[in-house]
Amino acid sequence: MRENETIILDFEKTIVEIEEKINHLKSIAADDAEMSEEIKKLQKTLRSRSATVYKNLTPWQKAQIARHPDRPHCLDYVGELIKDFVLLAGDRRFADDAAMIAGIGFFEETPVVVIGLEKGKDLDSRIKYNFGMAKPEGYRKAQRLMDMAEHFKLPILSFVDTAGAYPGVDAEARGQAEAIASSIEKCLRVKAPLIATIIGEGGSGGAIAIATADKVFMLEHAIYSVISPEGCASILWRSADKTKEATEALRLTAQDLKQLGIIDEIVAEPLGGAHRNKEQAIDNLRQVLRKSLQELSGVNYDKLKKQRTEKFMKIGTQFIVPQEKKKSNKR
Repeated sequence: MRENETIILDFEKTIVEIEEKINHLKSIAADDAEMSEEIKKLQKTLRSRSATVYKNLTPWQKAQIARHPDRPHCLDYVGELIKDFVLLAGDRRFADDAAMIAGIGFFEETPVVVIGLEKGKDLDSRIKYNFGMAKPEGYRKAQRLMDMAEHFKLPILSFVDTAGAYPGVDAEARGQAEAIASSIEKCLRVKAPLIATIIGEGGSGGAIAIATADKVFMLEHAIYSVISPEGCASILWRSADKTKEATEALRLTAQDLKQLGIIDEIVAEPLGGAHRNKEQAIDNLRQVLRKSLQELSGVNYDKLKKQRTEKFMKIGTQFIVPQEKKKSNKR
């Protein structure tokens, strides 16, 4: 694939064909009444076809949209939502990690701390941001910013988009597992409002490390799971051919996770996904964040911390079978 070439997913081909016909007719229509009528018919067909396709996406198709390279990334959201953003660097122990975006700025008129994972848009930026896979120094930088938020009584906004934490030998040597665990603990303990949004991929502990929040939002076509579909297929079936089956089994869509009580709210995307209308996708999230910040602004920080811990401790308890029921089933 050439750099900057538009990617068309398999299930989008018929939609793109209709769009191309409309654009072609517009270019030659001028004031032709018949042409204008044909364009209207095609536009109606396009809306109907798009609504049907995107309403019935499979989990694997949603995963493809979540990974779409044209989808808005962390810095796109920060650039549009955060005014006067100041990027802060370094974990004060080892180095700076470019994959973990961290800084301060204003969400509308509210000063906030921002942390997030950036994948990059082209080959050079993807290498710079390590494809959104943070190293230990990235998670320690996030913890430093959370401490700053608590000290200055600022709310925290996190934007999650990563296939997972960096699995390299150097990261493991510097304590990757400990850094992720400490970051999750810091999320639970920090006395500041914390709002996390899964904007693309939410991969494993690399995502949970900055998404253990008071409010966890997911964009409509984002995914969030303990392992990638490919990793799951390689472990369970030892075959990449089973990736689609793994995607189904993981229950990684926003709709599944809302039903399971793991996320709080689904943020609607424009028809066709965030990559088709970035401005609308960002504005949709703006409205959800505005409402959530207002709800959390008056809550006592100690109470907020307690509620956050209780919220995560309850996840999955609905699937625990009481001991009494187990014994009666044995009989």
